[in-house]
Amino acid sequence: MPAMSRGVRGTLLTLAGGALWGLSGTASKYLMATYGMDPLWLSCVRQLGACALFLLASVATAREQLVGVLRSPRDLLAAVVVALTAVLLMQVSYLEAIAWTNSATATVLQSLGTIVVLGYSCVRARRRPRMRERVGVVLALAGTFVLATGGDVRQLAMPPEGLAWGLACAVCNALLSIVPARLMARWGNFVVNGLTMGVAGACLSAWVRPWACAPALDGAGVALLVAVVVLGTFGAYALYLQGVRDVGSMKAILLGTSEPLVATIASIAWLGTAFAPTDLLGFALVIAMVYVAA
Repeated sequence: MPAMSRGVRGTLLTLAGGALWGLSGTASKYLMATYGMDPLWLSCVRQLGACALFLLASVATAREQLVGVLRSPRDLLAAVVVALTAVLLMQVSYLEAIAWTNSATATVLQSLGTIVVLGYSCVRARRRPRMRERVGVVLALAGTFVLATGGDVRQLAMPPEGLAWGLACAVCNALLSIVPARLMARWGNFVVNGLTMGVAGACLSAWVRPWACAPALDGAGVALLVAVVVLGTFGAYALYLQGVRDVGSMKAILLGTSEPLVATIASIAWLGTAFAPTDLLGFALVIAMVYVAA
């Protein structure tokens, strides 16, 4: 495949993956607000549903890799560590941040994980941040300050729980970019995502017991839940990760800013969410941070 054609494909896939993530966040907010769906219940169902789809895709496209990782106790243990330190906490913190704030704010706070990845890269390479990276940190801090306070240092402009979950989501997002890298390089994205989401979903099931506390859903609610699992979780991961392979991680980070942009537009158009000018300024500063620091 010619380089230009692969680059165009990767760009489109990455944008589509980010857009599906953004729409999924807004749809999750709607499910929680309209049907009283608990964030932990939704996270559990998302992980188990996406696990089944990833493992089916693995059987169809990467059977040898799936069998290979199942025969490697060391890598199975590593997958469990990834599931508990990155995947489980990432899903839970993201949905909790949405529940306490909105999908746009949660996805923007999640983008702060870029700064964590930057810090890790500097420590690993034993170097100081470059000038543009320092500017990115300043933009990130300024954007977070504006979002959290609305420009008024005397009070928070969002629930403290929302800010805490959003920052936790940023850390988990960074871990998700760092921790499973070796496993994915060896066994592939479908296999690793299937195993880690399965472990995370099983652990969360023991706590949540989703079969005992399922919310009452009508036909529209069921359809939206299926869309969140199939399109917003499995589809988003599959498209985005293929895009990363085509265009590289740095360009993918930039293109991934389609997620907060789509989440913001969807929150306004679908849910009627009202954002203050300071909210939009905070969004712009954090998104600018990604472009400067990446």
